[in-house]
Amino acid sequence: MAGQPLPRPVLAVVIALPLLLAVCAAVLAIVAGDNASDTTGGNAGDTARDTAAPPPATEASAPLALPAVPAPAAGSPDCARLLAALPEWLPSGTARLDRRPLATPAPLGAAAWGVVQTVILRCGLDRPAELTATATLLDVSGVQWLQLPGQDATSTWVAVDRPVYVALTQPDDSGTGPLQDVSAAIKSTLSEQPVRPVR
Repeated sequence: MAGQPLPRPVLAVVIALPLLLAVCAAVLAIVAGDNASDTTGGNAGDTARDTAAPPPATEASAPLALPAVPAPAAGSPDCARLLAALPEWLPSGTARLDRRPLATPAPLGAAAWGVVQTVILRCGLDRPAELTATATLLDVSGVQWLQLPGQDATSTWVAVDRPVYVALTQPDDSGTGPLQDVSAAIKSTLSEQPVRPVR
């Protein structure tokens, strides 16, 4: 009869049905998202950098003026190959440091990323005097790095097991992301060589 209230069991179904449909839709969306990520390829050992979208760039990219430093092999084919293989951005903690253009005249064998946090690479440098037979080296992705004394909360690392010496200067709080990504580029372009200490 019109105007008669619905029985309680029917009323419960009417109220619960939309909620149940919403829950089912949410579960299906989550499952569909997981399946899409599973079919994107990659190895089980890939890092979060390989599977996640890069963080958005938030810094301007005005050309950076870099002074020239002694780098006798900066114009070598080895350095040219490395510079061409360098990534367009580097991870620095939760930030993304985009490759930055260099102001003219740009020194040979150099590259830079970031504005507020700046990472600078130099290729073709002289062998560092700190590379002694007892120097402590750090292996990063198969590349041997020597840490040089830093200043102003920065560290400089030099790759010492390649045909040319490559230095990477980065802020102390930028983590290992820059070293890891530059190591990958070095490993893919420059052949491994024995470490040659100064003494």
